[in-house]
Amino acid sequence: MNVLILGSGGREHALAWAIGKSPLLDKLYCAPGHAGMAEIATCLPVDAEDGSAVVKLAKDNGIDFAVIGPEAPLVAGVADALRAAGIPVFGPNARAARIEGSKGFMKDLCVRAGVPTAGYRRFDAAAAARAHVRQKGAPIVIKADGLAAGKGVVVAMTLDEALAAIDAAMDKGAFGGAGAEIVVEEYMEGEEASVFALVDGGKALYFADAQDHKRAFDGDRGPNTGGMGAYAPAAAVTPALRDEIMERIIRPTARALAQADSSFCGVLFAGLMITKDGPRLIEYNARFGDPETQAMLPRLKSDLLDALHKTATGRLDEVKLEWSSDTALCVVMAARGYPGDYQKGSVIKGLEKAAARPGVTVFHAATRRGARGEILAHGGRVLGVTGAGATAGQARAAAYAAVDSIDWPEGFCRRDIGARALLR
Repeated sequence: MNVLILGSGGREHALAWAIGKSPLLDKLYCAPGHAGMAEIATCLPVDAEDGSAVVKLAKDNGIDFAVIGPEAPLVAGVADALRAAGIPVFGPNARAARIEGSKGFMKDLCVRAGVPTAGYRRFDAAAAARAHVRQKGAPIVIKADGLAAGKGVVVAMTLDEALAAIDAAMDKGAFGGAGAEIVVEEYMEGEEASVFALVDGGKALYFADAQDHKRAFDGDRGPNTGGMGAYAPAAAVTPALRDEIMERIIRPTARALAQADSSFCGVLFAGLMITKDGPRLIEYNARFGDPETQAMLPRLKSDLLDALHKTATGRLDEVKLEWSSDTALCVVMAARGYPGDYQKGSVIKGLEKAAARPGVTVFHAATRRGARGEILAHGGRVLGVTGAGATAGQARAAAYAAVDSIDWPEGFCRRDIGARALLR
């Protein structure tokens, strides 16, 4: 089949890399893609959030199946437009994508479904939010209700931080319309984990788990980011815990969405806090994670395209997944200044040397080719360097050896990805 992957990040490069190995694939297209994806697929320009433009592109290129990578096109209803045009698509419709597009919708749904999650209040007025925070005290969590490119969450350890987060979202418009309403949550303690399940209506199949590193700097310091690295599988998620997560969190959510006329088809990504009282939901995403996907897919021995297509066409019961026993670890290389202001256009050298190292795959997240064919940084998170090995230590050593062979003075990375796995 001819396959279209919508998006242009590290997650989409990993999806393209894995789908490109499928014997079911004829031609692979990525839209809009980037320099790394252009090496393994045909990249086509498109506004990924414009359903009509995506449908036209799909029809013009004989697309048989579409995979939507990022959250914004899902919330914008691009999956709806493709389905209406008769093109099978992996990704939920706009109603179901609200589970990521609105933190308030997600929390209300989970409470109705009995899913264990943090206590919360929703606010559309800053004064009421400030009064609530003063009453509750810190630490406390402030979240923009809508999509904010991974930057709308503040884990406030002091009252001043919490009040500043409310001001930024509601008074200063730091996140545009996404911050017009906020969710204020109780602070949870424990170890975070990311769990992914393939979902079709009320049916769900465990896919994989990983552990992300959200803060910008070593030791979990600095501002939240879209993710500075991940490893898979997550050391904290035991087989027994997987079963509990499916029964108490994932399946009740899938059933609740179906009952709310928001039936979900795609991958449900649960961000979890593993507390002393068991797993509790932090938030849901309606798509694969970034950078978790770059750590999960190198371990997948099954045909990813087959699994996604069966999920999208009502055959989830037929999906069988086989995984390597190896650990894989992805280190994100970002432009200096990220997640704040950063410069674009710096030259990155040594990528071929890094990718040639044993057990290493280099995924591009935001790159473009210069006039002389050189690779240029074109965003905040620019590369995802993944190493695989029989143990977490071996995977980590492979990833950082590859990072150190890349010549990019304008970039930086955390040096402690996977530290929890090593401690275990």
